[in-house]
Amino acid sequence: MGRVIALSDIDEARFGIRTAKVSGLTGEYLPEALSFCEREGVRFLIARCPASDLALVHRLEQDGFLLMDTLVYYRHKDLDSTPLEADPEGLTIRPVEEGEEPLVRAIAAQSFHSYNGHYHADPRLNAGDCDEAYNDWAMRCCALRVQGTNEVLVADALEGLLGFLTLRINTEDEAEVVLNGVAPAAQGRGIYRLLMIRAMEWSRDQGATSMIISTQVTNLAAQKTWVRLGFEPFGSYYTFHRWFD
Repeated sequence: MGRVIALSDIDEARFGIRTAKVSGLTGEYLPEALSFCEREGVRFLIARCPASDLALVHRLEQDGFLLMDTLVYYRHKDLDSTPLEADPEGLTIRPVEEGEEPLVRAIAAQSFHSYNGHYHADPRLNAGDCDEAYNDWAMRCCALRVQGTNEVLVADALEGLLGFLTLRINTEDEAEVVLNGVAPAAQGRGIYRLLMIRAMEWSRDQGATSMIISTQVTNLAAQKTWVRLGFEPFGSYYTFHRWFD
């Protein structure tokens, strides 16, 4: 993660608040990040830092930053070992088709309603606006498919689309699962596992040898699926919010 701070036009439009984001924050970079916020009139800062940097964590806590979530990252180092598993009868994992974007958005709306992420964890943000953050994210992932380094897979069943998973190629060797969800009514049917397997296959076909993915530390069900597919944890990050008022 690069330690670059920037204004977040998307968040400002959604919440009506001048917002900035910084990832990979370090103690050395903190003064520059705060100066940027003062210069740009930022009211709301979203800052992410390695969970291992406890000295910085204590410094942020003393400076009015509030912890909102913990992300854990997993990596699969050998996509050639992807399990071979056929789609079951009545279910197909395939790329999203033109015109299905609203259906993906609808699944995101069900999957991420009151999700335990950093937006929903902040009581100063409207819960409905926080839901929309994930819905819009799913739509943006669909729009990015035209660039060729992104894909959106969907789980297509007799009753309609039941899940989705979005991917991107980070480097020549690495792919990343960006956002995914399964409709609550369809959970427990192995759909998520199949989406992950097809994502690994797609990434391997693009030439990637490894894949990364992240989630909230409390999302144990997803992490169990990843471990069973050969993923291993390799990092963790805290997300802090800082309000300037």
